[in-house]
Amino acid sequence: MGNVVVVGSQWGDEGKGKIVDWLSERADIVARFQGGHNAGHTLVIDGVSYKLSLLPSGVVRKGKLAVIGNGVVIDPHALVAEIDRLGSQGVEVTPENLRIAENATLILSLHRELDGLREDAAAKGTKIGTTRRGIGPAYEDKVGRRAIRMLDLTNMSTLGPKVERILTHHNALRRGLGVEEVSHASIMEELRQVADRVTPFIEPVWKLLDTARREGKRILFEGAQGTLLDIDHGTYPFVTSSNTVAGQAAAGTGMGPGQVGYVLGITKAYTTRVGEGPFPTEQDNEVGQFLGERGHEFGTVTGRKRRCGWFDAVLVRQAVATNGITGIALTKLDVLDGLDEIRICVGYELDGERIDYLPASQGAQTRVKPVYETLEGWKDSTVGARKWADLPAQAVKYVRHVEELIGAPVALLSTSPERDDTILVHDPFQD
Repeated sequence: MGNVVVVGSQWGDEGKGKIVDWLSERADIVARFQGGHNAGHTLVIDGVSYKLSLLPSGVVRKGKLAVIGNGVVIDPHALVAEIDRLGSQGVEVTPENLRIAENATLILSLHRELDGLREDAAAKGTKIGTTRRGIGPAYEDKVGRRAIRMLDLTNMSTLGPKVERILTHHNALRRGLGVEEVSHASIMEELRQVADRVTPFIEPVWKLLDTARREGKRILFEGAQGTLLDIDHGTYPFVTSSNTVAGQAAAGTGMGPGQVGYVLGITKAYTTRVGEGPFPTEQDNEVGQFLGERGHEFGTVTGRKRRCGWFDAVLVRQAVATNGITGIALTKLDVLDGLDEIRICVGYELDGERIDYLPASQGAQTRVKPVYETLEGWKDSTVGARKWADLPAQAVKYVRHVEELIGAPVALLSTSPERDDTILVHDPFQD
């Protein structure tokens, strides 16, 4: 058996939580490789809902080791709060089932504040739609080589100069924004409050995973957000602050790229987006309202209403290429039940010319017009289907056409939020 990387093939919110939980039963280790607590995964297990933001989805399953890799930025206070919340639901998180990379970057209160200040100051039309959780500013400090990291909390006596370095940068920004500077003492106290709670989880994650690989353990790599929010390959600048593509699974955990294995792209049967930015197939009409209501399209983390539209095969085909996707997990097929007709975007028109990809230019992205194919819908319910024979013929036709258009086969098909309402075509861990 090999390892599996799970990535979102759209703008996030594709239903990764359920699929990762379903796969985690077959894995020994679930490793998160990028993002922060701006992610949102909802798991439904035996009728109980668990909402996760930072912790890997496998943490709710006994006998599994959850790992947070060095590619993740960690708000230690949010981490503690999430651990305590799971504890109140009967899920105990200890160093026995959670390890955190010693070289992972920390999110501080000054990062959250700067995130909000910038978003508030942005002119209309230039707002990114950030979750204001400090993710972007923390990544900036990481690449600026001034970040505070997990391992720094193990020796508070040597932390002072590092705090001075980060404050030199941030207080200059704050003076420019006309807000009060942050004191050295306040940051030190902020870190002291959580040091004892989080340091027991610290581990050289690259070493742990290398040992696990050599022992034949099965590793599931879990990403956050989606491909179209990737800092390089997404709809820039309306993107997240990290690489969300499958290649980041290696860099964000310290595993060699040759050890990553099968790439599973989580793909919603229609398209949604939260926040600002281009969305060629958006349906700001009764169709969009239908999809939003049927799909309960509200963000797990922010509660923001998601924008909804038809399936965009152009974007997903592009995601298949940039991730090296081996197969997809198609989710929320049941949301399309009852529609008379279903449209799929198969190309774009840009300034009078037909193209088969989304350009990198922000201006071009706003000008592209979708070219649609129309398929007959189905009236019978697909909710809870667990084998192909349970699906209406038109639903099967829709799935097969999606496969053809995106150039990747369906490995899993999800027909409800319940983990067992899944049609298994082939097991990614077996390929």
